[in-house]
Amino acid sequence: MKPFFRFAILSLTLVVVALVSALTAMRFAIHGQEVEVPAIIGLSPSDAGRLVAGLGLQLDVERQYYSPQIPEGRIMSQLPLPGAKVRRGWQVRAAQSLGPQRVAIPDVTKESERAAEWNIRRRGLDLASTAEMQLPGTPADQVLAQSPAANASQVAAPKTSLLVTVASDSPAYVMPSFLAQPLGSASRALQDAGFRLGTVSMAPPPAPTATVAGNAPAPPAPPAQPSPASIIFSQTPPAGQKVLAGAVVNFEAK
Repeated sequence: MKPFFRFAILSLTLVVVALVSALTAMRFAIHGQEVEVPAIIGLSPSDAGRLVAGLGLQLDVERQYYSPQIPEGRIMSQLPLPGAKVRRGWQVRAAQSLGPQRVAIPDVTKESERAAEWNIRRRGLDLASTAEMQLPGTPADQVLAQSPAANASQVAAPKTSLLVTVASDSPAYVMPSFLAQPLGSASRALQDAGFRLGTVSMAPPPAPTATVAGNAPAPPAPPAQPSPASIIFSQTPPAGQKVLAGAVVNFEAK
């Protein structure tokens, strides 16, 4: 039994040593791939790109901002910060300085969206975003507000956002029931509610019955004409359906 226990202890020791060695090698391999992010603020994008590429990193200049401190064309901010430990192949994101603000922000309120965008871009600015809203009593496609405001100073980015009006939706209603009502009163109620009366058709007369003497059908009765006293027994759109203001309503009466 003793040789067996010695063999088991030896085997367990070898397994533990192998695991410790593997973990140590993995740790060295991971830390061996880490590099320290260099400071690139104040450098040109080309110089900064070469510096980070030499460490196995990538540079992404993704934004531009005004800066009275950093000269135009230089890196003004970076992420990760200098000194941070990252793995090779990591991306360093940076923003480039446009220098001090030299462009006046134009006043584009009350202009159309297209005219405002043209006015913004011809100043060397960009359109950041456009929001829309409905404002009763105001024409559609008109700039209500802008950000930054006209002639603003200390602007961070060369971008302008707009708030533009859009056409208001027609109000929606639930169609009431006009069944069993006289056509005259229903027509007046439609007009008062902002609807329009469409076609009014009359129900066909009952089929003629045969005469007693000659067993021949009686001549068809002339088609009836709608009158204010005609009673409605069918309507389109039906009662309960959602309709817009100004909708056309058709009746069938008798």
